[in-house]
Amino acid sequence: MFFRYRTRDKDGQVVEGVIEAQDKGEANKTLSEQGLIILSLEREGKKNLLNINIPFLNRIKTKDIVMFSRQLAVMFSATLPIVQSLRILSEQIDNPRFRQIISEIGDDVDGGEKLSNAMERHGKAFSPFFVAMIRSGETSGSLDKVLNYLADEQEKDYALMSKIKGAMIYPAFILSALFGVGIIMMVFVVPKITAILAETGGELPLATRLLVGTSDFMVNFWWAIIIVAIIVFVSIKFALKKPMVKKYWDFAKLKLPVFGGLFQKIYLVRFTRSMSTLVEGGVLITTSLEIVSDVVGNAYYKDLILRTARNVEDGNSVAALFLESKQVPPMIAHMLSVGEKTGRVGEVLSRMTDFYAREVESSVANLISLIEPMIMVIMGLGVGVMVAAVIMPMYNMSSSF
Repeated sequence: MFFRYRTRDKDGQVVEGVIEAQDKGEANKTLSEQGLIILSLEREGKKNLLNINIPFLNRIKTKDIVMFSRQLAVMFSATLPIVQSLRILSEQIDNPRFRQIISEIGDDVDGGEKLSNAMERHGKAFSPFFVAMIRSGETSGSLDKVLNYLADEQEKDYALMSKIKGAMIYPAFILSALFGVGIIMMVFVVPKITAILAETGGELPLATRLLVGTSDFMVNFWWAIIIVAIIVFVSIKFALKKPMVKKYWDFAKLKLPVFGGLFQKIYLVRFTRSMSTLVEGGVLITTSLEIVSDVVGNAYYKDLILRTARNVEDGNSVAALFLESKQVPPMIAHMLSVGEKTGRVGEVLSRMTDFYAREVESSVANLISLIEPMIMVIMGLGVGVMVAAVIMPMYNMSSSF
């Protein structure tokens, strides 16, 4: 829940804002620890509670974070105070939930809190990767450079993911339309046609009997289909929460005939880009590996990266385990080894990011070129089987006269 407070700081200035806490006591304690004298502390009204209880209505999107990063970088580079920058941005943000978070961060920073610590409290908006980069900039005294670098890298990552999603819209739309039309045909059209054929009393071909049986099942047991679909969906979601199941599932995705190579390249781009950003920001190799393990988005690679982090702590090379894994291209392992020896790990990772980003774009383009004729073939087969199942009985009837 959220509480609106009015306090006085050590300089006697009145500070107002909103803080998130489990109860009023926790909010009181948090404000007191910041050296603030509480003048008033009240729970937020229903409007704010609505935004909290229905998060999917105001979900914080990747685009929101990217725009925030770029705007904050521009303002900070223009020597605008960080608190003032946050205040301005909180007024410009359209997403009510994100606006509330930025406003709270501004209040915390104004109260003497570090920007990284204030952001860390809002893990749903700012990932450990983002917080680590901000903290490295604060520690090195180059927050302006880190903000600009972080904004650049996030924009590249967002642009790449947007291209992939955009390229998949057409195939997804066609397949959805095909699935919808198929259901309509089986539920409303086929029963009327097959009813006429059944009245003839003749023996129907196998294809027609299968079509009739499928149509009857969908009409009479549609509720069972929905229940089974829900059970399967919930079971899969529950199973994927188990670490071992998730690991095997993610490993299986890498082995898919057509999509496996694309998935692998996407995960590698996430790894190299995030790792490069952290290393260039001055974050330790082991810490960078631990943070990146959550950014990659694949349980198999996460396990490999965490084992690599422990291996590095023991004094071994970053590339050692990568060389042993068949799911990591040898080029990455060898390039990392060269980067370690020359002290240019960040630069090497950046070059590999550019290479694999181009590979992803090329793979997506090739995949779309392959999917389009596949969809046409599937549509042709579906229509052909359905037409044959209807035409064959009619042909048999006509030939019997």
